[in-house]
Amino acid sequence: MNSTASTFARIGLSLALLALAAGASAASQWKWKDAEGRLQYSDRPPPSSVAEGDILERPRGVKAKPVAAAPDTGAPLAKAAASAPSLKAKDPELEARKRKADEEAAKAKAKAEEDPKKVQARQESCQRARNYEKSLNDGMRISRTNAKGEREVLDDAGRASELARTKDIIANSCDR
Repeated sequence: MNSTASTFARIGLSLALLALAAGASAASQWKWKDAEGRLQYSDRPPPSSVAEGDILERPRGVKAKPVAAAPDTGAPLAKAAASAPSLKAKDPELEARKRKADEEAAKAKAKAEEDPKKVQARQESCQRARNYEKSLNDGMRISRTNAKGEREVLDDAGRASELARTKDIIANSCDR
């Protein structure tokens, strides 16, 4: 046999083994319906919360678990089931709490994903505002440049307005 023929033979054998392996892995797939009714596929068995009737396909050689028959206790069980509240009924208060918890979780996730540079800049800005507030409260002489480029010292009214503005900035942008 020449080298070209042996190369083709090896390639053919490799492809056959690959096809066999792909077929074996496809045969070991699980298929089931989840709680929302969506089809799920996996190479692992479904969670124990999935009912036996919702498992649509199993790997070859895996048997279904036998379903144990419930003992017949008669009428008392039927009365209890009839008087029990339906599990599928929706509780508006529970739904509202769940929505609120979801919103809080989304806010926390957004806060955690916030850009670190923005977080650092906000912290620095907050610290500057707190330092300025301390200076205003300590009675230090504060001056600023007006629109004409002249230096002016804050009087009591100007100090009070600056203090109110600074407290507003701290309240709105600083985490306490």
